[in-house]
Amino acid sequence: MGTLDEEREHVERCRTGLRRMLDGARDNVIVGETVAGDRYSAERLGRHLKSLATELSEEPGGPPFFGRLDFGPDSAEHNGRAYHIGRRHITGAHGGPPEVIDWRAPVARAFYRASARDPLGVAVRRRFGWSDGTLTSFEDERLARGEEGGGTILAAEIERPRVGPMRDIVATIQPEQDDLVRADLDASICVQGAPGTGKTAVGLHRAAYLLYAHRRRLGRDGVLVLGPNRAFLGYISAVLPALGEVDVEQTTLERLLGTVPVTAADEEEAALVKHDARMALVLRRALYGRVGKPVGPVAVADGSYRWRVPEDELRRIVDDTRRESLPYGVGRERVRARVVAAVRRQAESRGATANAAWLRRIGRGVTAWLDGVWPTVKPQEVLYEVLRGPSGDAPDPARGVLSEAERAAITWARPPRSVRSARWTAADLVLLDELAGLIERPRGYGHVIVDEAQDLSPMECRAVARRSEHGSLTVLGDLAQGTTPWAATSWAPRMELLGKPDGAVIALTTGFRVPAVVVELANTLLAALEAEVPATRSYRTDGRLRVTGVAGLGEGVVAAVRDALTFEGSVGVIAADAEVEALTSALWNDGLDVSGRLSVVPASLCKGLEYDHVVVAEPAAIAEAERRGLNRLYVALTRAVSRLDVVHARPLPPQLSLPAAAA
Repeated sequence: MGTLDEEREHVERCRTGLRRMLDGARDNVIVGETVAGDRYSAERLGRHLKSLATELSEEPGGPPFFGRLDFGPDSAEHNGRAYHIGRRHITGAHGGPPEVIDWRAPVARAFYRASARDPLGVAVRRRFGWSDGTLTSFEDERLARGEEGGGTILAAEIERPRVGPMRDIVATIQPEQDDLVRADLDASICVQGAPGTGKTAVGLHRAAYLLYAHRRRLGRDGVLVLGPNRAFLGYISAVLPALGEVDVEQTTLERLLGTVPVTAADEEEAALVKHDARMALVLRRALYGRVGKPVGPVAVADGSYRWRVPEDELRRIVDDTRRESLPYGVGRERVRARVVAAVRRQAESRGATANAAWLRRIGRGVTAWLDGVWPTVKPQEVLYEVLRGPSGDAPDPARGVLSEAERAAITWARPPRSVRSARWTAADLVLLDELAGLIERPRGYGHVIVDEAQDLSPMECRAVARRSEHGSLTVLGDLAQGTTPWAATSWAPRMELLGKPDGAVIALTTGFRVPAVVVELANTLLAALEAEVPATRSYRTDGRLRVTGVAGLGEGVVAAVRDALTFEGSVGVIAADAEVEALTSALWNDGLDVSGRLSVVPASLCKGLEYDHVVVAEPAAIAEAERRGLNRLYVALTRAVSRLDVVHARPLPPQLSLPAAAA
């Protein structure tokens, strides 16, 4: 099996192997510049080799492996072999066996799936303990003898302090998580995960696995990760590079859709209507309302001669094209092509030769007529007309779709003079994207991962669905954490809006990051949240919960933070948005540095974040601040991965019941 010293010698072989791989990748970049047969091939080869070199040079300085599998005689394929498992493959010297097997390789799955009941041919599973890059210990599970247990190394890895960005969970993936990570590329899945169950990590690890297993396809089509805000993206940004994947697009939905600057804000009534799925019909009506019926024939100049296409044929062309439900821009060019084809048939019947140059010339000759029947248009122009309200004799595209009150809510009280002077809101970005998708198909991705999906509106779901129409989805979320006015209360309708009605919904109910005492407190809110979610149970038996009533909120928070800073790890103060400035000032005035491992976070921005020690300030203020304030409070309470302080000067919300230990 190997002693600790022998394993440390293997660590040095691994690091030598990594240096050898990096040197080889750099040499290949130099050689690749001269071996390609043509300029185009040289550019493609160069980009590929440089990408590999960059990936290796950005390899984090962490442990080269975290586990080892020793197979016994029950394994027909791997009998007597041992494999170290790590975040990336490390080749052996001189073409020998690899020093480390990538955790995504088929053989590595046994590290996550093997058990005493079903060893999968594994005699011994070894887990390694590390400290600052130094191998310090290992623990063995002798599965062939029926010995199994998480051990102190696994528990320590799950419970270690949370400092800085999110880390990967590759060393601690549980069997139910591994099933989701390795789900087939063509399968769309929805992961309902309570706080701390690892749903975000599962989604990111699935991205890494799919890129490994389907490199060619996803290298062409791409993988997109959509997060709820920039703070969340910063928090998860290190996970995929640590797993050896650097070519994944990570962004927010607002940035993805941000074709115009957001310089205005909607009232809630207007935002609710704009995010409603019925707006898709309103916009389609407004766009295709620009298509007119041909009146009279069209005459197309061809030198001194004019070809004529009769009105009835033109009407048939336009009507047939509309029935094909093509994107608006494609439909316009289809009409042009069919009119040109009609002219071509006439020309060829008279013995003319229709070459490519002639066809282009005739196509240009049709443009003036086409502009009158199927005009070019930009999304802003259409939305401007919708939000300006009914004008003249033109039919209102919202008639029969929206109520009078809803129509009034989205109509500008004082319309801008022109589309150029229009000021757009965040909700308008979704409408503009819908129109852009009606005009031209957007770029599609081979796989899209969307986190905090319970907060997507129906129109935002449609925007995601357009990007994954020919790909698959991993949908991550928690219905109990829905905080937007349009947040989902059930997953089936959302999966249908996302274009994947047959996608499986799987619930993760075991929390690995949030201690049981914190989960118990948060679970008391579930009955008031009207969300179809099971209660969470925690893997963690450690942790601390303290609920403190105080006379002054600022002084109480300062005292709680001073106590929190005596422990290792990050500290987050979470408060209602209106309280953040005053609490930040109180901390600064008391000599506490609000930076580094201490943060003050508005409740509206805490979703997805984790801290070792959380101080939730004035739960009643958080609950009262918005329509789904109790959901927001649920989110705030579950950001703690070690200790939670609840500090309140006002009575706690009646929906929050204190566990006996904290009462």
